[in-house]
Amino acid sequence: MTAFKLVVVTAGLSKPSSTRLLADRLTESTVRQLAGAGRQVDVKVVELRDLATEIANNFVTGFAGAALREAVEAVTEADGLIAVTPIFTASYSGLFKSFFDVIDHDALTGKPVLIAATGGTPRHSLALEHAVRPLFGYLRAVVLPTAVYAATEDWGAAGSELTDGLPRRIDRAAGELAALLSGRGPAAPALPEQVVPFAEQLAALRA
Repeated sequence: MTAFKLVVVTAGLSKPSSTRLLADRLTESTVRQLAGAGRQVDVKVVELRDLATEIANNFVTGFAGAALREAVEAVTEADGLIAVTPIFTASYSGLFKSFFDVIDHDALTGKPVLIAATGGTPRHSLALEHAVRPLFGYLRAVVLPTAVYAATEDWGAAGSELTDGLPRRIDRAAGELAALLSGRGPAAPALPEQVVPFAEQLAALRA
């Protein structure tokens, strides 16, 4: 059985970062739930902090470096995407936005995307709905209903009967992604383009 290609884009700037930690938790839950359904997953993590210079150079020169081209190709060919950004000034980070500006606007059409974010305070949680979700909606991706926001105080919190704890929200969002991927199946590998010589095309028309 062909394995799903899951690409995880994380825009954390520090190392280690809570953004990468949230991305890893979402990935682990998605892989676990797909494995429970008998599905295999190939995971590729794209750390945008490692591509910051290439992303900036691409805007200035119009040419992408080898590492950036590889990351863009991975996102374009993915069956599903997990995208996690830190929230700065009530919106996604500039690095996060710049990476998706580099990608062709049609590359994410119809692609399932799980969106998530981290921040120092719960006040920024709505940035997922007023900034991140519209971004992927504009790119015509299929954005999953559950978006996961993790404030500093969410780490280690078990939640209560009235509110969902972070682990529960992670599992719910990952379950939505796993269910959508399972229903679609992995994308078929691209077939090499067949070029018919002009003489053959002309002969077919005359016939």
